[in-house]
Amino acid sequence: MSDYLADVQKYDSAADEAVVNKIVRHLGIALRNKDSALVSASDPKELERVKEKWCEKKLGVDGVEADAAIAAAAQAMADDRSKSRVTFYYLVAKNLGKLQAL
Repeated sequence: MSDYLADVQKYDSAADEAVVNKIVRHLGIALRNKDSALVSASDPKELERVKEKWCEKKLGVDGVEADAAIAAAAQAMADDRSKSRVTFYYLVAKNLGKLQAL
């Protein structure tokens, strides 16, 4: 868990460990596979899955607002070739103001 928190803190030094743990629990078994533990920000299908599964189903946000939050997270992590799914989801939720809703 501390590795996930450390990665999130590269982008948000005030990250709440409890929120990060909730995201880790939500993702569960997907984090065991290296491929599914990462987000490919250059793959439109991948970003659509993030929008559908995370933004719409978990956070209750869709449309342009979800697209903008995903784009902002991808931009923030642009220099990181291995974009952690936990960190990416955290940043999307933060951009949508939904961290406390998790």
